[in-house]
Amino acid sequence: MRNDLHRQLTSPLTAVRNLGILAHVDAGKTTVTERILYVTGTTHKRGEVHDGTTVTDFDSQERDRGITIFAAAVSCAWDGHRINLIDTPGHVDFSDEVERSLRVLDGAIAVFDAVAGVEPQSESVWRQADRHGVPRIAFVNKLDRAGADLDTAVESIRERLHPAPLVVQLPIGTEDGFTGVVDLVRMRSLVWADGSEAVDEGPVPDALRDEAHRRRRQLEEAVAELHAPALEEFCAQSALSARTLTAALRDLTRTGDGVVVLCGSAYRNRGIEPLLEAVVAYLPSPLDVPAIRGTQDGAEQERAADPAAPFAALAFKVNATATGRLTYVRLYSGTIEKGETVWDAGARRTERIGRILRVQADRHAELDRAVAGDIVAVVGLKYARAGATLCAPSAPLLLEPPTAADPVVSVAVEARRSTDTNRLASALTRLVEEDPSLVVRTDPETGQTVLSGMGELHLEVAVEKIRRAHGLAVGVGRPRVAYRETLVRGVSGLVYRHVKQDGGAGQFAHVVLDVGPLEAASGAAGSDGADSATGFAFRSAVVGGRVPKEYVRAVEAGCRDALAEGPLGGHPVTGVSVVLTDGATHPKDSSEMAFRTAGRLALRDALRVGEMALLEPVVDVTVTVPEDAMGGVLGDLAARRGRVSGSVARAGAVVITATVPLAELFGYATRLRSRTQGRGTFTTRPAGYAPAPSAASDGVPAR
Repeated sequence: MRNDLHRQLTSPLTAVRNLGILAHVDAGKTTVTERILYVTGTTHKRGEVHDGTTVTDFDSQERDRGITIFAAAVSCAWDGHRINLIDTPGHVDFSDEVERSLRVLDGAIAVFDAVAGVEPQSESVWRQADRHGVPRIAFVNKLDRAGADLDTAVESIRERLHPAPLVVQLPIGTEDGFTGVVDLVRMRSLVWADGSEAVDEGPVPDALRDEAHRRRRQLEEAVAELHAPALEEFCAQSALSARTLTAALRDLTRTGDGVVVLCGSAYRNRGIEPLLEAVVAYLPSPLDVPAIRGTQDGAEQERAADPAAPFAALAFKVNATATGRLTYVRLYSGTIEKGETVWDAGARRTERIGRILRVQADRHAELDRAVAGDIVAVVGLKYARAGATLCAPSAPLLLEPPTAADPVVSVAVEARRSTDTNRLASALTRLVEEDPSLVVRTDPETGQTVLSGMGELHLEVAVEKIRRAHGLAVGVGRPRVAYRETLVRGVSGLVYRHVKQDGGAGQFAHVVLDVGPLEAASGAAGSDGADSATGFAFRSAVVGGRVPKEYVRAVEAGCRDALAEGPLGGHPVTGVSVVLTDGATHPKDSSEMAFRTAGRLALRDALRVGEMALLEPVVDVTVTVPEDAMGGVLGDLAARRGRVSGSVARAGAVVITATVPLAELFGYATRLRSRTQGRGTFTTRPAGYAPAPSAASDGVPAR
């Protein structure tokens, strides 16, 4: 224990922070990142999103659209600490970029709009961070805007995200008059004068002294309720010292029991220095997070964040440029030097590290070595994909890769010139290397090349990247959504007998199945064999050993094969429960292959005989429009088969929430801009599947 404490106190890893910037679209993530780079001296000019001069939004599409599309890594230094920062996208279509980034981060800054508070994508990325156990601090941005209110934003954090918000600052001034903050931990004022780059530190203003003391008391009480050592001091002295309060806030942040809330205006460069101080004080170093867990030969192992331990790293992003592949990796243990050979544990092959780069978005500084806790890019890896584990050949370890969501929207793509077909195939391969949430396949019926992704904007960006990066003229068909089929009414006692005899050993399998909807059968079938990913449950009720266990498993595998294509249009089938009630075998001709075939063909027959329904993907839509355009927008949502769930007036605008079929939202951005004279915005979030109306089902093409 003493050795571990000594290592933490003396290790240079205590001065490293790996964090991400998380937020809803237009909450100010990229501007916060730019100001951090400027304040730390990494850049000498403040980049602006509207001018296209930001460091992290360096891609031409990001600058044209004014949004973050690709997660960008940068590195800077503050108060003797190395901060590795990843600016993540805020649009739901690029949530996979956020997922892969969160997998390798130790902490995060969640940015909220002081007017809007918690918005739909704010909630989504917060839940993603919850799943990965990433500690966060909150920064309420844009306090200089009309209608900005810190207390309202904090209350939305409490109500919608359910942490205990611990507000450590009090704004000085409101809206246009916002000039600084009162630091409630150290009871001081921090003021940024107009035209001045420096912050002026001083005593709490007289006009705010009573309010500051009241809020400091509220903060102490909230911390004492959550932190046992702080409670002891609070009970003994009726107050908390700044040192105790800081230590308690650090502990609560790292356990997730509370979230420290700061405020400011990144655009006006107000509040960035105390935000950086909070990053250093409250967010964990690589030594403060649990040791990474992986498997070796089926046995679980841990690797501590120790430069002297065997090397282990996770590749979380690949950038396939025209001059070579950049692979972004997070080192969890050990040390690598350029020229070394590493082991790809998933692909089971060796790779050579050509160069190691410290990343500054699209600029890089070459390094001789990287150690545990670093986030760097390496050059020379030919085959490693995002999610690959890189480790020492003498000490292999396989880490859990980031999960990729299933794509929901597809388009058919083709080269306009037949001579460019091979170039298009190469460009698509490179695209999928960079973004695992994109899937390319060839439709077996039409022969079309189908590109699938997380949304309309996702696919639009991908196709535009092919056009710009490769100079290809690409034709795009209308997007198609990923429909599903489900069983509404099943069959009982379906008998299927598979007999095949064509010389030599034959095939014989006899099965009897009860097939029904998964929900209706859940009480009887139980959870045995249930698969939440495919919506399928299988159970055997055979008695007397009439079907051996190995054949039962073969029947289940055959049934899963049958779920790939349903009878309505060849779409995947979900929501099915199968019970194997009886069967028979032949002493010579029965085999696992025969029973797998019988299971597949029997379930296909059952689905044809039963009553099927088509399911379509639906999304939760949040539309923000001026009050005078509300009627037209509501009518348009109704025409798109949307179900409006509520509307809230907010600062001269109306926020409408609705659930709309994904297929009805193609082209909605253009229509909304037209109806609101460009003032309307909307965001979407996947909400699962819902039954498609019969009229819509009739017009859905087969896969």
